[in-house]
Amino acid sequence: MDGRGGLCRIESPGRAEEVDVATRGRDRQTREQRERARTYAARVELHQRQWRRRTRDNVIALVVGLAVILGAIGAQTAYFVAGPGAPEPAPSTTPTAPATDAPSTPATDAPATPAPDATETTAP
Repeated sequence: MDGRGGLCRIESPGRAEEVDVATRGRDRQTREQRERARTYAARVELHQRQWRRRTRDNVIALVVGLAVILGAIGAQTAYFVAGPGAPEPAPSTTPTAPATDAPSTPATDAPATPAPDATETTAP
């Protein structure tokens, strides 16, 4: 270092330059700031990509889950309506009236079985 106020002469084979000592410190500080900014930007981009991926994965999971649920409901409905789980039709037990020209007798209001008497008990 010479007495000219902080300049340092760097000599190497085929190359000679003078570098301000104070500038070297600022250059290192500037380089570190650039590195920190680059690292921060990379970290922010990583977090944004992860957030987008997680959102996409959640949407895909929701769609697949709904498709599975709707498929299960559709399969059960088809099985119990048209498949082997469908109830077999039972024959009708409604009696049919014979085809006669005779007039039918009107129904009476009298009960078919007598009502039990309230004074009678069957208990011992």
